[in-house]
Amino acid sequence: MSYPVKDTDPTIGKLVSDASRDLSTLVSQEIALAKSELRVSIKNGGTGLGLFAGAAFFGVMSLIMLSVAFAYLIHWNGQGLDLHWAFLIVFGGYLLIAAILALIGVRKVKKVKGPERAIHQAQETAATLKRGDSGAGASALPPTG
Repeated sequence: MSYPVKDTDPTIGKLVSDASRDLSTLVSQEIALAKSELRVSIKNGGTGLGLFAGAAFFGVMSLIMLSVAFAYLIHWNGQGLDLHWAFLIVFGGYLLIAAILALIGVRKVKKVKGPERAIHQAQETAATLKRGDSGAGASALPPTG
């Protein structure tokens, strides 16, 4: 006993075509939504970066003014110390601070190492895959503090 097929019943091809079209529409709408959200985020991020740049500029300007104030303070408190010597003392202080920061930075950079354990594990994995072993025991490096 067979049932008559109605003309209104969609075929599998029609259903697949509709699903494909709907999925394509959904993906394109999701991409459009993501683009609009990114435009707003990029605009806000650019504005934020501009404001940070302005803050950095005024921070540098205030450091210059503080340096001048230090020099005048040394001149005023120095019992006759000339102004040019006061400015040189401030300059020397900043130079000393810069040298100390550079020395600490060089020491920290020298401590930077590559991901030795990850490289070793990747080499072991590659060697295992080349051999075709399954379940071979891997000897991991001991954990480093």
